[in-house]
Amino acid sequence: MRGNIYLWTGNGWGKTTSAIGAAIRAAGHGYKVVFIQFMKGRMTGEYKLLSKIKTIDIHLFGRKGWVNLKRPSVADKKRAQRGLEFAKQAAKKKPFLLVLDEINLAVAVGLLKENDVVDFLKSADKKVHIYLTGRRATSALKKTADFINSVDMKKGPKKLAGERGIDY
Repeated sequence: MRGNIYLWTGNGWGKTTSAIGAAIRAAGHGYKVVFIQFMKGRMTGEYKLLSKIKTIDIHLFGRKGWVNLKRPSVADKKRAQRGLEFAKQAAKKKPFLLVLDEINLAVAVGLLKENDVVDFLKSADKKVHIYLTGRRATSALKKTADFINSVDMKKGPKKLAGERGIDY
């Protein structure tokens, strides 16, 4: 069976939640899942739960606070690069599902080079399903994906404040 590349993007909430659902579904069938979170370094609810599931390996490659999206630091770029290198090594072990959470935004803001990510996606074992999430997916990432889903917020407060248990 051939793996596919699934891309979730858009300004709405639910991209990571979709990836979590796919990871849980795969784990429920006994499949190996590697879940890599770019730009996230704190113990979120999903991290706490997914780390307890035997067939899911979850890894954080971000800071505890927020990345400056207009001027990411050298340290943030290094964290993201370590995450991409980890993803390359993980893909060689051929998990059923490889989740690259927030990689779209990491590319869009310059934490990772678009060509490096696209080259990795094209060279990954074709049996591995790869899930990409994050706002502002670039055209090259979209072109590389087999499926593209856009999550758009139709209504919400002007100031968005994440709530524990709902958003993290």
